[in-house]
Amino acid sequence: MPLLYTIGKLTVAPALRLAFRPTVEGLEYVPETGGAIFAGNHLSVADELFLGTVVPRHLAFWAKSEYFKGVGLKGAFSKFVLTGLGAIPVERAGGRAALSAFDAAIPALKAGDLVVVYPEGTRSPDGRLYRGRTGAVRLALAAGVPIIPVGTIGTEKVQPIGARMPRPGAAKITVRFGKPLDFTGRSDDRTSLRAMTDEVMSEIQKLTGQEYVPRYAPPRAHPDPTRDGPA
Repeated sequence: MPLLYTIGKLTVAPALRLAFRPTVEGLEYVPETGGAIFAGNHLSVADELFLGTVVPRHLAFWAKSEYFKGVGLKGAFSKFVLTGLGAIPVERAGGRAALSAFDAAIPALKAGDLVVVYPEGTRSPDGRLYRGRTGAVRLALAAGVPIIPVGTIGTEKVQPIGARMPRPGAAKITVRFGKPLDFTGRSDDRTSLRAMTDEVMSEIQKLTGQEYVPRYAPPRAHPDPTRDGPA
């Protein structure tokens, strides 16, 4: 586990558990060893904080590459933090550059790490669950690892879009894990990828109870750094 991530587990995580007392369900589905992909709904930037708080192992989040390339003290600090947390840079331009996230994530997964992906591609603008992009499934097939559905509830009230910090007492936080989905041996043609992605989103919806919208979430004015990258 990266040093900065370890420090966070010893400091930030206990503080969040004390302040918010999140409920965790299905933790038995989180493997003690071996690689896996967490695919969850995305309501708030606080999703990452609480997921990292309740999972005892290191989680590698995808973050947009601009955060690794900033200039000045702010840029250097951002790069230091993200690198220290073991984040994986994602190019937002698409094409070959965008696939660099896969190039980094596949070895990490094969080495036994856990990678977090938000298939919706951005935070939900209205609390509903939107159609998933196929990146998580393609990554699972390439790395030969299972996908663990994750449902997070309450974070959109604790830290709404635009809020700088989570607000204790604003809502009850619940993090639910579903049974791992193993797509080993399935075809990677476009139709199969779509079907498997829809299966993942169905399992997420069962965990959250959100209304499902069978179309992609509308783009935000300010792109989300945890977007499901090259999907």
